[in-house]
Amino acid sequence: MRVVLVTGGAGYIGAHACKALARAGYAPVTYDNLSTGWEAAVRFGPFERGDLLDRDRLAEVFARHRPAAVMHFAALSQVGEAMREPARYWRNNLCGSLNLAEAAAEAGCRNFVFSSTCAVYGEQDGVTLDEASAQAPLNAYGASKRAVEDMLSDVGAAAGLRRVIFRYFNVAGADPEAEVGEHHEPETHLIPVVLQAIDGQRPALTIHGTDYATPDGTCIRDYVHVSDLVEAHVRGLRWLEEGGESRVFNLGTGHGFSVREVIEAARRTTNRPVPLEEGPRRPGDCTRLVSGSDRAARDLGWRPERSTLETMIGDAWRWHRTGGYAP
Repeated sequence: MRVVLVTGGAGYIGAHACKALARAGYAPVTYDNLSTGWEAAVRFGPFERGDLLDRDRLAEVFARHRPAAVMHFAALSQVGEAMREPARYWRNNLCGSLNLAEAAAEAGCRNFVFSSTCAVYGEQDGVTLDEASAQAPLNAYGASKRAVEDMLSDVGAAAGLRRVIFRYFNVAGADPEAEVGEHHEPETHLIPVVLQAIDGQRPALTIHGTDYATPDGTCIRDYVHVSDLVEAHVRGLRWLEEGGESRVFNLGTGHGFSVREVIEAARRTTNRPVPLEEGPRRPGDCTRLVSGSDRAARDLGWRPERSTLETMIGDAWRWHRTGGYAP
């Protein structure tokens, strides 16, 4: 059975990826420092606690498990925090990824799947982004991810590291079987925050900015179901294993929803009111970000089958009502 080292495998997307990998016949090994992840989310393979900035620990884990591939999710990813603490983002996201790439190359692990972001594109209103769109990130999160892409290209060319890079933005939903799901402390992602407000776990949902140049004044994002997303990652890994060339893929539905549209869909799906308040824009947020996925559809045969608002919110609500990972 082929071993895949999954960095950030105790986090939201990484835990779903581990389940998808196990179902596809791989043996996922989670590498996570638990700074934002949950050990309880590691349910589909071994757990190795460690930090990407610790080269010795990385080398030890590569030697022990001899992975055939890396699936790299571990990163700091909060836009507001990236605006306040850019150096932390550059150190963690870029330096940690460089350590990982070098450790993989030294261990002879040549297949590398990287979780990037559509935040590398910055604000480009009125267009559906593709892989050739101009890049102009607005904050250290997007900029550090773009730098990791460049680093992987250079290191990969020199060390024979073959890579698939996925750029996506708003990941939503949860495992349909509610084995794993989204659980952050504090929670900042829109759909789980809406569900917390509905369930009385917070007094209200704050809409950050109501004066954007959109039909209802709130910003627009492209939402992809986490199960669809990790299916693309498994397909990307197989692409590399079957001799596919290094490539970048956008993952999106090509259709965006505003904050108010998400709120209304949550009200309908749960049949409960959403307590609301309005606040100012957050620094670093752009107006509209929508990503197409024609290349992923063509080359990987990928289709976002669960990425409707009703399905994403319904799956997230089912997971929310389990109580998550907290004791």
